[in-house]
Amino acid sequence: MLFGFILAAGFFLNVGMCTAVQSELRVTTIKQEPYTMSKGSQLEGFCMDLLSEVAKKVGFKYKVQLVKDSSYGRQDESGSWNGMIGEVVRGEADLAIAPLTLTAAREKAVGMTKPFMQTGISILLRKDISEDAGFFDFLTPFTAETWVGILIAYLGTTACIFIAARLSPCEWSQPQSEQNRFSFLHSLWYTAGALTLQGAGPHPRALSGRVICCSWWLFTIVLLACYFSNLSSSKSSETTHLSVKGFEDLANQNTIEFGCLAGSSTLAFFRNSNNPLYRRIHEYMERTKSYVSSMDEGVRRAKEGNYAFIGESVSLDLAVARHCELVRAHEVIGMRGYSIAAALGSPVIKNLSVAILQLSEAGELAYLRSKWWASSCMAGKAKSSAVQPHSLKGMFLVLSLGLGLGTLLAVLELTSRSRSSAADQRKSCFTVLTEELGLRLKTNDATRPQEAADKDKEKA
Repeated sequence: MLFGFILAAGFFLNVGMCTAVQSELRVTTIKQEPYTMSKGSQLEGFCMDLLSEVAKKVGFKYKVQLVKDSSYGRQDESGSWNGMIGEVVRGEADLAIAPLTLTAAREKAVGMTKPFMQTGISILLRKDISEDAGFFDFLTPFTAETWVGILIAYLGTTACIFIAARLSPCEWSQPQSEQNRFSFLHSLWYTAGALTLQGAGPHPRALSGRVICCSWWLFTIVLLACYFSNLSSSKSSETTHLSVKGFEDLANQNTIEFGCLAGSSTLAFFRNSNNPLYRRIHEYMERTKSYVSSMDEGVRRAKEGNYAFIGESVSLDLAVARHCELVRAHEVIGMRGYSIAAALGSPVIKNLSVAILQLSEAGELAYLRSKWWASSCMAGKAKSSAVQPHSLKGMFLVLSLGLGLGTLLAVLELTSRSRSSAADQRKSCFTVLTEELGLRLKTNDATRPQEAADKDKEKA
């Protein structure tokens, strides 16, 4: 009886020890965007929000301190740990919350919770290095809407030149016998020649036709200036057309340099891997010493070009969200997770893991991810150099006014001619104008009347 009571008391005492949590825990962390950042005298970020949520669920107070040596935690040859892992091992901190990768070596030294975020290893490159050059890249200076607007302007100008050439007596004085120089096909050819700055005669003689042509020439000059300016700016930043879509492409080329963060778990992955491809990548980095000392340095070198930064996909996604000229390769290898670290045997580990799972199931972790990884790049910003239709709206307006003015002048020229003819023919000006319009707009072949007369003479 006494023995059973002792066992029961020991059991409940053990449960109490496993579930008990200190009133205030010392939490160590490291500054890294967007996990932990300074905001005045306070700290904010994904990890700070996560710490606040799990503290509410588990029920403890905490005090956050920055790690003294600004390191995550690496074991030296003597077996000692530095960074946040070292502080937890030595009892200087109760918890370490940061993007700490869950590894076998760390799991032996400290206790780690269930991962609060999944990540892997990927490649960060500049967009012109990671993407193939397309067959129709020469169209990229303008958007599709702009090209459609240019086509409409081209056809509209052709139609106006054709109509003005038919209506203006200065251009076509004798519709019955004279051939119209500006057929619709020639108007198309003339407008296209002006668009390419080549010219195609004959040129209009009437004032109305010249006004239309001058408007089109002005529109063409501005259009070509915008096109070549954007084409050259989009091509000038390209250092290479190499396509790198994954680690195999990276290992099989020698054009761009690549590396990872020195002393990181990413480097340990390649160093310890038995995969021949990953071994080649590690040997290259060892041979060229292409490591970087910080994440910021890796991002900077990738932005400068001719360098591919290998790192954890979550961190690379953040770089892509902040720097629109960068892109992350689709391939992700070596999937692992980020966890909260505590001392071995700490009773809080189990409770923290349960709290993390609850937050994940409730969608809170996904919300925090979207909150702190929000992209500053607008949709389609990769094509920001493409000229939008509204950028040329002034020139489209000038062209429209020129076309309208030229067509109106052609009508006025025909009206003036009809008024003079009306006096000679003793008819009303409206009647003569109607006859002239019918003759000029309905005549499909200017030489047909003359040819018919010639045939009648031959028959006679």
